[in-house]
Amino acid sequence: MRRKKEQKKWRLADIGQWLKNAFLATIKGELLMRLHVGRYFIHIVYTFFLLWISIWFSLKIEKTLTRVEDNRKELENLEIYHAQKTVELVGMNRMSRVQEMLEQKGSTLTLPEKPADRIK
Repeated sequence: MRRKKEQKKWRLADIGQWLKNAFLATIKGELLMRLHVGRYFIHIVYTFFLLWISIWFSLKIEKTLTRVEDNRKELENLEIYHAQKTVELVGMNRMSRVQEMLEQKGSTLTLPEKPADRIK
């Protein structure tokens, strides 16, 4: 009997049978026992846990970096808005005088009605 097993060679047609056996063993929960790695079960669970934690941390880090980038863009827009308002406040004293001078010269130039657009 042992001699017949030793004489049996591997064939390409055996792949289908091997896949079927592996699938059935997985369904029944016997795959680790058939592979004789049952004693390493705790190591397999530990490795799975470490991989799961690694993926979870990566997703959390990616989400945080996305939020930081969005906040950076918003902060940049607010800085531009603040600078624009500061310029308007400083110019309030001079604008009335300049506008009076323009009206005296007969110019139709007036203050802008909307704020400046940002070109990207």
